[in-house]
Amino acid sequence: MSTIDIGSRLELMVDDYLIDEMEGVELRLQHPTPRETVFSFNAPWEGSGCGYVTVFEDEGRYRMYYKAWHLPVGEDGVVTDGSTLQICYAESPDGIHWERPEVGLFEYDGSKENNIVFSGPGSHGFSPFKDPNPSAPPEARYKAFGHGKAPDGSRVIWAHQSPDGIRWERMREKPVMDQYAFDSQNLAFFDETRGEYRAYVREFSGREMGKGMRGIMTATSPDFLDWTEAEWLEYPGAPEEQLYTNQIAPCSRAPHIFVGLPARYIERGWSPSMRALPDPENREMRARTNERYGTALSDTLLMTSRDGRTFKRWGEAFVPPGPQRPGTWAYGDHYVNWQIVETEATITGGPNELSIYAVEDYWQGNASSLRRYSLRKDGFVALNAPLSGGEMVTKPLTFGGARLVLNFATSAAGDIRVELQDASGAPIAGYMLDDCDPVFGDEIERTVTWRDGESDLSALADGPIRLRFVMRDADLFSLRFS
Repeated sequence: MSTIDIGSRLELMVDDYLIDEMEGVELRLQHPTPRETVFSFNAPWEGSGCGYVTVFEDEGRYRMYYKAWHLPVGEDGVVTDGSTLQICYAESPDGIHWERPEVGLFEYDGSKENNIVFSGPGSHGFSPFKDPNPSAPPEARYKAFGHGKAPDGSRVIWAHQSPDGIRWERMREKPVMDQYAFDSQNLAFFDETRGEYRAYVREFSGREMGKGMRGIMTATSPDFLDWTEAEWLEYPGAPEEQLYTNQIAPCSRAPHIFVGLPARYIERGWSPSMRALPDPENREMRARTNERYGTALSDTLLMTSRDGRTFKRWGEAFVPPGPQRPGTWAYGDHYVNWQIVETEATITGGPNELSIYAVEDYWQGNASSLRRYSLRKDGFVALNAPLSGGEMVTKPLTFGGARLVLNFATSAAGDIRVELQDASGAPIAGYMLDDCDPVFGDEIERTVTWRDGESDLSALADGPIRLRFVMRDADLFSLRFS
């Protein structure tokens, strides 16, 4: 068996990459906690079709970009062409309280007193990011993909740049992609681990708009302008499902791992359960335009990858629609934002957490809305053990730190003990199971100790070693050698 060099990088329990053997434990999908509604898209230039949200932190403030669009629903169904789709911008000091700055760039109803930052071809799915590439010039400090129609009617993507995240221009007039469907939130970003730009775009498996399964393709580029031919993502062992948005980005604390939060799209048809869902009259009216507008549902999945193309995709919902309430359980509902952000703890005195934002009230009334969800750092998946206990042994590892640090949670009765073994599985003297001081509590970073407080593992760094985790009523979210 080959040895894995993890250096001092953080390793999440999102797959079996490190795992050699498990008994009595399992990798268990976690779920974000619904929090407050943080934004209502109720400005006169916004409306019930707002969404495709992008959020990221930028030097002490949070930036949000979203499509502003109104889709009125009436007796004749959905009016899809009565509103101009534009891109708006909001700011927040904490990721919870948002305001619309007046940027004065585009006119609406005779006034430029609004927060519209982009309009025209390329507005669909416009998704900005701050480029960490050290070679990026000042005028391209921020970049974005934007989908639209070329003069000949073909669907294309243009690359855009901005010096400040507010004033945008095309990087060149020629589209950077022109051979796929693109009818979703198409994303691109700089992958610092591999030193290249990576894109994720929407396509149909039938290679014709609206034909076949909705899915995701990926391509790479050295300069954000010239892209390789896109390839389909692969999901070994996962069922064939229709994926709408993809929301893939490097994990902030472990950037060698890609985390995606795709929207799963399911057409359920009419049934007693469908008619029992919220807003039945609105659902019936939407279906007059197209039955799927009234009977399709969506939720959010979790998938992770170590190469950007092959993903471990969980079949169970990561962010389910939740309790039935007005404005939920509908087509277009519950699409989450791109780029997970870190925010202050919801519980006073607790550690910072991750925030994810999901759209509600889509195609309802005059304004859709945005709800925040919180998740512990690294808390996508846990290696879980019941009170009866279980254990996991890693593959042979080498590392580059001096201390083993865990992100974990136990009950008052639970704990985690760690035994260090050589590559063959023999316990290492001084670091055997009975030498380990039991770890219990709930902490993002806890150093494991042996023999009443010994934590220095630098003598073992040349390795290889194995880690044996023996756990009771405990969750392990991540580990690293610090």
